[in-house]
Amino acid sequence: MAIKLENVAIAVRDLDATIAFFTDLGLTVLGRDTVSGEWTDTAVGLDGNHAKIAMLQTPDGLGRLELFEYIHPDAIETEPTLPNEIGMHRVAFSVDDLDAALEIAARHGCHPLRGVGTYEDIYRLTYVRGPSGIIVMLAQDLRQG
Repeated sequence: MAIKLENVAIAVRDLDATIAFFTDLGLTVLGRDTVSGEWTDTAVGLDGNHAKIAMLQTPDGLGRLELFEYIHPDAIETEPTLPNEIGMHRVAFSVDDLDAALEIAARHGCHPLRGVGTYEDIYRLTYVRGPSGIIVMLAQDLRQG
């Protein structure tokens, strides 16, 4: 059996603000839609499911994020995810300039949870609290250029 990661889906408070954050970091919008009906109720397991969605892609074409803003039922607010919680943890991106990525994130009001660390002179990396509380890891490979 062959298997391939298709995308990671994230429910968000504000689809437009979240798209702006990720497109400023370099992702592109492949498409947007509004979905509802029996097929979504069945596939998602949520009666009356109605959501605005967007599919974003990384510049290399290999990574995709599917973002959902629920119209119905109402989205459920929870406390922001902590780095040590069980379950969906974070989305991670390699960047060629961590400082530039952090400047972009800051323009969206998104800042590192604590600071920037260096792993064995290989990576500079940080976790940023993104839109809707999403934890976004940004990492720069120090071995590149």
